[in-house]
Amino acid sequence: MQVSSVFASPKLLLQLCISTLHCILGVFSKVCYWRRGAASPVLPADSKLDQSKAQQAMTPTSVNYHFTRKCNYKCGFCFHTAKTSFVLPLDEAKRGLRLLQESGMEKINFSGGEPFLHDKGEFLGKLVQFCKQDLQLPSVSIVSNGSMIKEKWFQKYGDYLDILAISCDSFDEATNQLIGRAQGRKSHLDNLYKIRDWCRQYKVAFKINSVINTFNVDEDMADNIIQLDPVRWKVFQCLLIDGENAGEQALREAERFVISEKQFQEFLDRHSSVSCLVPESNEKMRNSYLILDEYMRFLDCREGRKDPSKSILDVGVKEAISFSGFDEKMFLMRGGKYVWSKADMKLEW
Repeated sequence: MQVSSVFASPKLLLQLCISTLHCILGVFSKVCYWRRGAASPVLPADSKLDQSKAQQAMTPTSVNYHFTRKCNYKCGFCFHTAKTSFVLPLDEAKRGLRLLQESGMEKINFSGGEPFLHDKGEFLGKLVQFCKQDLQLPSVSIVSNGSMIKEKWFQKYGDYLDILAISCDSFDEATNQLIGRAQGRKSHLDNLYKIRDWCRQYKVAFKINSVINTFNVDEDMADNIIQLDPVRWKVFQCLLIDGENAGEQALREAERFVISEKQFQEFLDRHSSVSCLVPESNEKMRNSYLILDEYMRFLDCREGRKDPSKSILDVGVKEAISFSGFDEKMFLMRGGKYVWSKADMKLEW
């Protein structure tokens, strides 16, 4: 058929266009069929991406709840400083935790500030018990500096706690004093060992968190960590957050604590023989944590500051979490999902 005859007949031209379109769609359909498999529905790429993001945003698997900013230590690099003494009423905190559990939360981590400071640890204990006993969460954990913990707390609430992480940045008391990880002349290290023993006695998994900075970057902690035998040793690179530990509005000046990526890697290399070591660089930390502040607002740290969402108590988890900046892929890459229930750890107490 000559081209001129096609243009002379609108009907033939229309049929040709329809036929060509059918061929293109047929090829596209087969390619998608081969790539996804016969049983999988075919969605446009943009729709699949949006659906994936929505699914991630709806599942707060692991949440860190900083319910208080008050602390009795003055760590120079702290990036959740005491700008307010506000703490939610217990019933409201429980309501928020239930909303999170209903949205898919499996692990809750309570932090601060110092979480044992408020109401001498009773507020914290009641939240721990509620999450394990009422919400039936697989994992309930705490991060503490250890200075306010008493044995009677373990006696009352230890059964409901899976993991207790104690922050320890140095095994030299003078270095802890320089960092601010101290209260008066009390021994931070004595507390650390005492709490390790209580964790074994009351069957709570013991963990250590360390922030690597200019004061401890050259220290060799391997022997001490091996002796303490935590289930995990979380090693963080000192992180700057504008308005918290850096900038004009900050209560801390952490710039003097900052180390380079190279220094951090050298510290990790020096401790590579420690099997429980879990490293976390600044890159991994910024968007791989779901952080709730004292008002139950998710905090977005991607831009080097903490930008709050609206409270989950006001708008619900689904809307609030969409402003969190959370990256589930990075969460999984940094080992955020692990065996976190003490019932599954098979520890020898």
